[in-house]
This record gives sequence, structure tokens and C-alpha cells, in this order.
Amino acid sequence: MTDATRPLWTAAEAAAATSGRLEGGADWTASGISIDTRTLEPGDLFIALSGEKADGHEFVATAFQKGAAAALVDRPMPGGPCLVVDDVRSALIALGQAARNRTSARILAVTGSVGKTSAKEALRLALGRGQATHASVGSFNNDLGVPISLARMPADSEFAVLELGMNHSGELLDLSRQVRPHVALITNVEQAHSAYFPSVEAIADAKAEVFAGLNGEAIAVLNLDSPHFARLRAAAVGAGAKRILTFGMSEAADAHPLKTALHEDCSCITAMIGSERITYKVGAPGRHWVMNSLAVLLTAQAAGADLGLAGLALADMMPVKGRGLRHKVALGAGAIFWVVDESYNANPASMRAALDTLSTLNIDSGDGARNGSRGRRIAVLGDMKELGDAAPKLHAALADSIRAADVDLVITVGELMRHLASALPKTTLLAAVDTAAQAAEKLKGVVRPNDVVMIKGSQSMGMVKVVNTLLALGSKTDAQAANA
Repeated sequence: MTDATRPLWTAAEAAAATSGRLEGGADWTASGISIDTRTLEPGDLFIALSGEKADGHEFVATAFQKGAAAALVDRPMPGGPCLVVDDVRSALIALGQAARNRTSARILAVTGSVGKTSAKEALRLALGRGQATHASVGSFNNDLGVPISLARMPADSEFAVLELGMNHSGELLDLSRQVRPHVALITNVEQAHSAYFPSVEAIADAKAEVFAGLNGEAIAVLNLDSPHFARLRAAAVGAGAKRILTFGMSEAADAHPLKTALHEDCSCITAMIGSERITYKVGAPGRHWVMNSLAVLLTAQAAGADLGLAGLALADMMPVKGRGLRHKVALGAGAIFWVVDESYNANPASMRAALDTLSTLNIDSGDGARNGSRGRRIAVLGDMKELGDAAPKLHAALADSIRAADVDLVITVGELMRHLASALPKTTLLAAVDTAAQAAEKLKGVVRPNDVVMIKGSQSMGMVKVVNTLLALGSKTDAQAANA
């Protein structure tokens, strides 16, 4: 386990890592790293980054007021100890590299078009049973998030799980070289961010950049069912991967299912992971979690983790905010409806997965006729961004998934989603609106007991406004997420 008494960084260690000079005190220790005073914890090293919208140096005083141990700055600042460097962003990267250099942890990198944050969280659980495991927070997966995640890694970590994201070619090259993973997992390759790529094959090539940091001892974990498998495998071999491990639905894959049972609140799976047979439960529902769990357990096994403990841990994998978290909303007199929050982001593959999961959710009252015998499945779908010229066709194509999911009513949000609206029967389309706020207002007079309302769209569409409006309808909203 991580030694809680050992500081994350001493002043001397941080100064040596960044080639900075200590001003205003040299005996401080930091227990964490923060770039935002709103979430800063006492004892954090505050990183005063400068961006287009704000200069972090303007918040140094606030950081000290909230208990920051010190501030990483490009000029001395009053109020507390400072570590002064020539360039704060470069110093942050250097701090992350120092953390990577000093650890003996097994490092895992996770990327993919869909599901990388969920896979990262599942790996955190799977590896964390009795072993010191560090993981990226939230979606800290870009040119700032990755060095921050590295800099936050305790020296005595046994495992570290780092999420790597991109929406342009070349972005993963530097991130992978910073992380230098022992195991690299690509969850899948789908049509996401395709406005920036000429083809899905080009997206696959960009995802394969995760192998840039591999060495001769590293392992690549790939989806055997992907049409881009051969392309990804060749890239991994070319980058020096020691082994290629595969997950998929067929027996040809190193990790494959033998038996599955999908429930509205979990998934139960018996699978072969390498040469080991294992039966386990995933606390998160949905058909896509079968493949996700195979990838996670194979990656954990490749990293040297105990497979039995990893499988047990997946029972604790619950949906999280913006990615399938369910809320039970009470309408009074024992009546409830459900809100499924998928508002964080969207692309065609994740839309299909969310609709498929919606189809498994119970809409019967379960209590006779007191609240009516049946609710409805309602989907509130916002534009999927960054899809380029294919966007109209990809939005309209969701009509097939809506029919397959037995969705009763749909509200579309945004200009692109009007292509879907045009493809839906008039009996299914409740409304086609421009904004999330308009969708929320429309739903106020529509939702009724036993309904299940799923909300999804690209982050820029602000679909969380719909979620918040629906939660506010309750006479008493269950404060805890529920699993159906």
C-alpha cells in the first residue's frame, strides 16, 4: 500500500525535477498537485499555468489562502513559498517525467474512440484490491492532464493507469513517450473526431501512436474483432511490443466470453482470460461492458495482477456522472421515474451503446396498477460534434438503433440531430429543438411515473441542463445513484 506519511514531493525534489529555484521557503512538502483553486486541497503544490482565458499567477494568493504548500510560478509571488521556473508548463512536464523516472510501478496506458475513461476506472478498481494503484482523475488525458496525472503519482505506486486522449493526429506521440507504458490498451477505433481525419483508418493510425512509448518489454492489448486489428497489430510490432494480446467474442481471442447474462443493473460473465477461466459480475449494465471487461481483465493480467481479485473488483464498477449514472426521481405518492445521465459526450458508437442499454431497462411499475402498468423509454439526443462531412448520415442512421431499442419518444437537440428527426416516425419524435434548455422545458410537462429518460450528446451541447432540470422535478430526489 502507498505510504501515506511520505510526501508526494519535497521542496528539494520538486526543485531538482524542474531546475527551478526556491523562494520564500525551502522546507515545504506537497501532498498533491493542483491547477485550479476551486478544487485545491490544503497541502497541494499549485501550478500557475497561463492560458488563453486566464493566467494562473492571478490565483496564487487564493491558492495560499486555501492552504497550498507552495506555488510553481515563472516569477516570485507574495503569500507563500514559490518554486520559480522559466516556463511553468515545461516545468509541469518535467515534474511528471521525474515522477515517471522514480517509480517502479507497472504503467498502463488506455486509449480508444469510446470507453477509455470507463476502462481506466475499471482498471483502477481491478488493480486496486490490496495493491497501491494510481490512476488519472476524470478525463485528464490531454497535453496537460497526462503530465498532471504523472506528477500526482506516488513514488511507491505498484500500478498506474493513465488515460491518453486525442482528436488530432500526432497528439498521442508525445503523451505516450511521457508515459512509457508497460501495457498499452486500445479499447476500440470508431468514427469519432472524424472531422479532423480523412478516414477511419487514419483514426486507427492516430490511436496507434499510443505505442510510441513502448519498449521491447511492453505488451499491446487489442480488440481482435476490430476491422482495424491488423493495422494496429502491425503498428504495435513496429513500435517494439514484446507481445500482442487480444480480446473479442470469438475463441480465437486471448480473452473471450463463454457465457453472458445481461441484466438491467449488471452483467454476469464467464470468460477465458488467457488460460484462466473466470466468472465475474460487472456492476455497470450494458452489452458493451462484456467487451470492456474482457479488455480490462486481460490488461490487468498482462500487468501481473491477481486475476481473481480483479474479477471480484469489477462488481464495484458503477456508472458515473455523465456516463450512465442513474437517478431515481420521486414524484410523490410512491411514483418515480428514472434519469439516465449520459450527458458527458457522444459519438455514433457510444450513442448506439447507450440506446442498447436503454432497451434493457424495466418500464413496468412492478406494483400492480397503482402507478400505471407501463412507463416509456424516452431518449433526449443532442448533436454529435466533430464528425465532418459524414455527420448528417451518421445522425440519421441512429434511427435504426432507436427502433431496435424500442424507444417510445425522442427529443432531438441541435441542427445535426434534425437529420435524425427527419428519419423518425411522427409517433416517435416528440420534438426537434435547438437547445438543451428547450428540451428540458418540453420534458417538464411530458415525463410521468415509470418513465426512463436517457440524455446524451456532445459536451458542447450542454445536455447536463436536461439532467439537472429533470432531477429538480422530484418532490424528493434520491441523493444516491441507483442501478435501476
